[in-house]
Amino acid sequence: MKSKLFSFLMILVLVSCRQGNISQQEHKTASQQPKQTWALVVHGGAGNIREEAIPGEVEAQYRKSLDEALQAGKTILLKGGTALDAVEKVICILEDDSLFNAGKGAAFTHDGKNELDASIMDGSTMEAGAVAAVTDIKNPIRAARVVMTHSGHVMLSGAGASQFAAEHGLEIVQPDYFRTARRRRDLQKLIGKEKGGTVGCAALDKKGNLAAGTSTGGMANKRYNRIGDSPVIGAGTYASNSTCAISCTGHGEYFIRYAVAHDISALMEYRGLSIDEAARFVVMDKLVKAGGEGGVIGLDRLGNITMTFNTPGMFRAYAKANGEEGVFVFKEK
Repeated sequence: MKSKLFSFLMILVLVSCRQGNISQQEHKTASQQPKQTWALVVHGGAGNIREEAIPGEVEAQYRKSLDEALQAGKTILLKGGTALDAVEKVICILEDDSLFNAGKGAAFTHDGKNELDASIMDGSTMEAGAVAAVTDIKNPIRAARVVMTHSGHVMLSGAGASQFAAEHGLEIVQPDYFRTARRRRDLQKLIGKEKGGTVGCAALDKKGNLAAGTSTGGMANKRYNRIGDSPVIGAGTYASNSTCAISCTGHGEYFIRYAVAHDISALMEYRGLSIDEAARFVVMDKLVKAGGEGGVIGLDRLGNITMTFNTPGMFRAYAKANGEEGVFVFKEK
């Protein structure tokens, strides 16, 4: 009996050692990647974005807008600015651009209103802030950051979030600021259907700190003050210096149920996966099996980037300290 018990224990030890060696080897492989002094990745939404359905001049506009936002964030990081500042700046630019479903280009609800959500997270402190269902804050991402730094809370919503933003000097606008003709036409086409979209950014600064943020104009034709994943820390946004910074885009209900942003971080922390391996497993396996559509952008503490999506396209861009950069739209590119 003692002999059998000893043999069983030895098997457990060997299995544990083998698993430990696999994990150590994965970490070793990751650590051998050349570390970037800074890196930046941006998205402008994922969905049924097909080359044949987007006129060339419209595609060019999207690429130009993404590149402008990318270059603004890049400038901050090159000058030694923080990842948080870069994320906020990039997303503010996209919020002010009516091409994207965030800020100025927010989608219409079924009742013909605009309700916006945003979140931001600091990977160096694990602090986070978010606003949800706001209707008059020009740049929700700025409000999310103020919630993080000045409220003692993580998420504020509706009128309370607007009051808090105004008290801290953020720009408040009339609700019709968000009502673009293009988005109203989208609503008329989508009656009886639903479609989502969002913008986001993740950054690594020269001090080695990570940050991520996400902002959305909500799901077109939504009802009942529905809130998606964008303001939910761990679902639409997550950042930790020990693993990664992630921003998500897609069908929010699935990203909430599967805690997508945090799940990627957890796979890196507990299973030793690279950021791209973790993102691909969550987005291309777990979400696909569940029926969830969308994508993620993110980077790790070495500046390795992922831009993973299970839809035909995702507006996206990235830049690294080594000179690599690019703007992309379709799946095959």
